[in-house]
Amino acid sequence: MARGQNSQQKPDSVFYVHPSEVPNSVIVTPLLTGSNYLAWSRSMQRALGVKNKLVFINGSVPIPNLEDLNCDAWERCNHLIHSWLINFVSPPIAQTLVFHENAIDVREELKERFAKVDHIRIASLRSSTNNLKQGSKSVLEYFTKMKTLWEELNSHRPMSNCTCLVVCRCESMCSARLHRIEDQVIQFLTGLNDNFNVIKSQVLLMDPLPTINKVYSLVVQEESNNGSISLSSVSEDHNILVNASDARKQFGHGKNVASSKKNSRFCTFCKHTNHTVEFCYQKHGYPNSYKSNSSANSASASSTDNQPVNSAIDNSPPTSLTQEHYNHLV
Repeated sequence: MARGQNSQQKPDSVFYVHPSEVPNSVIVTPLLTGSNYLAWSRSMQRALGVKNKLVFINGSVPIPNLEDLNCDAWERCNHLIHSWLINFVSPPIAQTLVFHENAIDVREELKERFAKVDHIRIASLRSSTNNLKQGSKSVLEYFTKMKTLWEELNSHRPMSNCTCLVVCRCESMCSARLHRIEDQVIQFLTGLNDNFNVIKSQVLLMDPLPTINKVYSLVVQEESNNGSISLSSVSEDHNILVNASDARKQFGHGKNVASSKKNSRFCTFCKHTNHTVEFCYQKHGYPNSYKSNSSANSASASSTDNQPVNSAIDNSPPTSLTQEHYNHLV
């Protein structure tokens, strides 16, 4: 009994449970909803593998007998893993798992229920990858979307490995993997926008084709280059417009600017423009010079108005004055 307890206290033991391990201490995202079983299964296996508890659901550690020294430790680990699995799935699915006794039974039921070949999903994935275009998305968003579709499709259609007792010497499997990589590169380049035609032609002329990650790096560099060029052109256009505007202000709109500044003055007393209340004649009175100028202007105006009456006198011939008459008058 002591020997079993000592082995359970070792951190590398499968029966070791850290004091911080609780039913909700492990989180797997996304939760199992039914259609995402393949992605969920991989996330679940990684989470349990980190905790060194994957052996409890893959059959590596059998259910011990009651006389086994590790029976209590196995029971504790079984309940803990069972709680984790219930927290890994959506609430409707979790309700169907609470009455199972062993964690391995939970895993087997989920596998039997959801791990099936979904031909409809495969057809949908193929259609989505073939019709996916960059459009208004950035290169990063476009590549991430396509990469996600590829990974899910490859999980439904994984590459086969040779299981022969004698290792095959032919390169058929290597060629099949190479063709799949080339198909992904061509599909990624085909969905890019037309402003990447130069880089697409350069990549397709390479032999052999680079990896998909290398192609993505080249396209991102091209995107950054196009962005810097567009920004510089926009800056040049902005400078041209500013210079043209300054030229129009200097040569063609000087009077308008002066008049606008002049019209900005407003008198709050007489409600007129071109002066302020400090210089309002109606409030402070007119100066003497202004009055004399006003009388002179009125006299000139009256003489102008009387011009038709004196037209006869004005039309008379001028009198001639000789030098003798002038001397006599002097």
